[in-house]
Amino acid sequence: MRDLDLTTLRLFVAACDHRNIARAGEQEHIGSSAISKRLAQLEEQVHAPLFERHRRGVVPTAAGEILLEHARAMLATADRVARDMAAYRHGVKGQVRMLASVSSITESLPDDIAAFLQQPAHAQIRVDIEERNSAELVSALREGLAPVGVCWDAADLEGLQTRPYRGDELGIVVHADHPLARLKACSFAQTLDHDHVGLPANTAVHTMLARAAAIIGKPIFYRAVVSTFDASLRCVGAGLGLAVVPRQIAEMSRDPARTRVVTLKEEWAKRRFAICYRDFEQLSPAARLLVDHLSALPVLTSGLPRLVDARKRRGS
Repeated sequence: MRDLDLTTLRLFVAACDHRNIARAGEQEHIGSSAISKRLAQLEEQVHAPLFERHRRGVVPTAAGEILLEHARAMLATADRVARDMAAYRHGVKGQVRMLASVSSITESLPDDIAAFLQQPAHAQIRVDIEERNSAELVSALREGLAPVGVCWDAADLEGLQTRPYRGDELGIVVHADHPLARLKACSFAQTLDHDHVGLPANTAVHTMLARAAAIIGKPIFYRAVVSTFDASLRCVGAGLGLAVVPRQIAEMSRDPARTRVVTLKEEWAKRRFAICYRDFEQLSPAARLLVDHLSALPVLTSGLPRLVDARKRRGS
């Protein structure tokens, strides 16, 4: 098979996204007939039909879906190459694109990266951080869409290499009048007798709590489900239920006049983050330096983040 042409792959992805060759042509500023010719040549090249053609548009075949996944990864890599080369033209000697869960961003990662960049030897390295939940992050790393990620180490990291990073501790935030507010510590089982304020099902905290409740054999009753830690703390302050959130975030964001933080007794409440990547030896020199720096840091058990606005937190 001859080398795949990136322009043709871009047109192929556009046709898949729009399910319509004419609309793909409008997006890519090329005529429908020209796209159709390129797609026909691509089908000949891969020896498989890529679309089912209907009166209202096109739908990828099973072979088309397989090629679509690879095409997205190839185009993402090509775009990163273009960005990296542009960065070198502007004097940047290294660039690292990092995906990170919001918990790691909120608690310590920005400070740690800032300390790395402040070292004279790293003055010409640039680090770009993108927030993802743990599942999205791991999927992107496996597909080669980013070189490095930081997330909770209990995520499904199969197929990736990892190193330990800092940790945090989950705690229970309750209203000052809540029955658990008088306790200094309690078990997770005790919280299951009360309404919870939860996070979306695709977040790491939700997954952990669902697993713990299943082991205990009792359901979690969610009175509210919100998308950010801040929103969950506001719900707690309004008396809608209790919330399980990282203690560092709770201590910084809660209203001390209306809420209390109770220690969660379970060992699993002490979480550890992981730096993950597909192959350390295939990382760029700048990325390897950053991974070495972050993995050498001690576990963080106290202290509050300084660089991230508390209003921007989501649960992952």
